[in-house]
Amino acid sequence: MASLLSVKQWDLETDVLILGFGLAGASAAIEALDADPNVKVTICEKNPEKYAGGNSRAAGQSLLIAKNPTALKAYQKAMSTSNPIPEEMLDEWAIRMSQLEPWIQARAEEVGSQYIRGTGFTERDAVLEFPELGAEEAVTYTATILPIPAGVWLAFKKNVDKRAVNVLYNSPVKDLIQDPDTLEVFGAVIEQDGVLKNVKAKRGVVMAVGGFEANLDMQRNYCGYEEIFPLGNPANTGDGIHILQKAGADMWHMRNKGQSGGIWPGLQVPGYKTVFLRNLFWQSYSWVEIAADNKRFYNETAELQLTHYKEKKHKHWVDTPHINAGPIHMIFDETTREYNCLALKAFTWNIAAENLDWSDDNLVEIEQGLIAKADTIEELAVKIGRDPAEVSAEIQKYNDACAAGEDKEFSRIPITLQPIIKAPFYGVKIVPAVVCTGGGGRRNIESEVLSPVGKPIPRLYEAGELGSMFSNLYQNGSYLTEAMISGRAAGKNAANQNSWD
Repeated sequence: MASLLSVKQWDLETDVLILGFGLAGASAAIEALDADPNVKVTICEKNPEKYAGGNSRAAGQSLLIAKNPTALKAYQKAMSTSNPIPEEMLDEWAIRMSQLEPWIQARAEEVGSQYIRGTGFTERDAVLEFPELGAEEAVTYTATILPIPAGVWLAFKKNVDKRAVNVLYNSPVKDLIQDPDTLEVFGAVIEQDGVLKNVKAKRGVVMAVGGFEANLDMQRNYCGYEEIFPLGNPANTGDGIHILQKAGADMWHMRNKGQSGGIWPGLQVPGYKTVFLRNLFWQSYSWVEIAADNKRFYNETAELQLTHYKEKKHKHWVDTPHINAGPIHMIFDETTREYNCLALKAFTWNIAAENLDWSDDNLVEIEQGLIAKADTIEELAVKIGRDPAEVSAEIQKYNDACAAGEDKEFSRIPITLQPIIKAPFYGVKIVPAVVCTGGGGRRNIESEVLSPVGKPIPRLYEAGELGSMFSNLYQNGSYLTEAMISGRAAGKNAANQNSWD
């Protein structure tokens, strides 16, 4: 930390300083001004404006709408048994969730955006990820704000843009300014054009800078992942983790039993830090995935997106094996190439922020060499660096299962058992892709950051993905709504503080 005595001058002054301009930071700014219309609010964002929005920009935009707080609490508690969330936090969170929808609708209406019931990209009215744990009782329905992608984020950014909020882009946080004895926070050190600047925050500081999914070194040390790629904001490199550790915060939910948002199959494009999500919706099924041993390793066509890529093993929900099976290749034939775009054109930073496209028939990517092409399976195996005899035998084994109409090994349903027989044949590398990380400073429902002895660090708040309350399984639509709830609490409580100077 930087001590108050080390500050020779204040380069900027504000009442409420929000670090990070995603959905949590936007919610904090809106609520701070609702609590006190005269409060001065400043947001410092690491990215330039064209890349603002954090993971909320690349997320699926699903919003969990719940009207029964008792059922919602029971559901979340059941999903968190391996790492229980404090009871009092669950109680108040469930109440605030049941009261959240009118506020979301007001934000959409204020800027002329369309709030709808449903996910916006499927006909499902509600996504029920873990029915046996109480999803049907807890989830009233799913909602979103159009357009897809990024509609929720775009609506909230418009809300902030029309308010008296000073947004500083290209301004990453580097440190907090604190009392070394009491840990009271007085402001932060940011960087602009290579110059460190001291920002005085008279009432409070809100940390909303996201997680560490784009920091491979932290992924390896905290989670043991050898290779993993972000689907979301590439600027989420764990800055907040380091700063909160230094500030004296207790840490929680750094990994839990797995990644709450799951580990999904991704498609990597050279030159980009983030990856595409491999398609979830197929017109044909003449394809499989093979692991490092050249063998299939799971039911490729199971609707794992409905459980955030968790599968049940020995009565426990765990991450799918992509993280431990690599290198992985998807092997497919001409039928699948012709009738399916391999990449899903939503839910990733590449789509929402980079405007990067993937051709509908995959021919551009074949021409670019992202997808290998060959006239035989054996020739394809050589091109992707695999043993041709082993790959050929595995594909023949799968084709035999198709002919028999039964996948005894992985239980693909019969309609998906379509043989890989139409040349040419193709192979593309599948990489493990992470939605987000939930670890960070331990906080309470008022978004106060807690020390290791459970006491709030004065004037320091945290919101969103950084330090999320979710400790194990994740219900679709909960992260964005938690960002709103935690952001609102942080903004309101910071605004209501007396100025320390």
